[in-house]
Amino acid sequence: MKPSIRQLSAFVAVAQSRSLAEASERIHLSQPAISIALRKLEESVGGALFSRTTRQLSLTPEGEAFLPVAIRLLNDWTEAFEDLDDLFSKNRGKVTVAALPTLAAGLLPGIIAAFHDRYPRINFALHDVLAEQVNAMVREGRADLGLSVPPLDAEEFHFEPVLEDRYVAVCPAGHALLAQPQVEWAQLAGHPFIGIHRLSSSRQDIDRIMADVGKTLDILCDASQIATVGRMVAAGVGISVLPELSFRQIATHGIEYRSLVQPHIGRPLGIIQRRRHPLSAAAATLREMIVAQAEA
Repeated sequence: MKPSIRQLSAFVAVAQSRSLAEASERIHLSQPAISIALRKLEESVGGALFSRTTRQLSLTPEGEAFLPVAIRLLNDWTEAFEDLDDLFSKNRGKVTVAALPTLAAGLLPGIIAAFHDRYPRINFALHDVLAEQVNAMVREGRADLGLSVPPLDAEEFHFEPVLEDRYVAVCPAGHALLAQPQVEWAQLAGHPFIGIHRLSSSRQDIDRIMADVGKTLDILCDASQIATVGRMVAAGVGISVLPELSFRQIATHGIEYRSLVQPHIGRPLGIIQRRRHPLSAAAATLREMIVAQAEA
């Protein structure tokens, strides 16, 4: 039989006090219970740890050698449960999120601020990356949560929709398309166009939709950053199409947008998790805050 924590506690208490009565008060066990615990510990280790006389208890050489080990084991045990309590009470830990740039800038800042105010000792890491990189980080366990479009591999991930974005035509102030309350996708053809990253989920949607309506964009150039697209549109270089949520990142004087219709395309966005991998207490709380904010 292996020694128990109770037996180790009794051993350390008696070894440090050299008195059953004092040890009894210290660890809140009766003297008979302490005697039984010591006897069972000695049976487990195969020899005497105390030299007993009618007047006192003293450690044997083996007991002297074992005392610092027992103290370390008890401290490790206590620290382990304190650490676990910190994790469950969210007094310590780390949460990593991988998110599309539109969500990282358009949805998360307020949530992160509120989360930090509530749990200041939780470290937070945010990676604003493309959809495939979001999936990879969640798949490999490098991110607790992903915020993105629905992943193609439904068997590997759990996707929880939290909001629906839409695509908008972004134009410089005074552009002819802004005279309309809405813009048809086909009307984008024939205007100089500023594209976004070809590997982004938005660009893939845009190319697919334009193919469906049988029109071709007059792409002047591609830009990797949404902010760059916004500045180029504001300068009158061309028009563009962006998720409406991303317009918050580029809203500035000299740029406006209109909803795109025929077809009207919704863009579901949500939380991505690995299946069969439960979240930590901190990550689960963040997920709840994201859902609540999206529903507000």
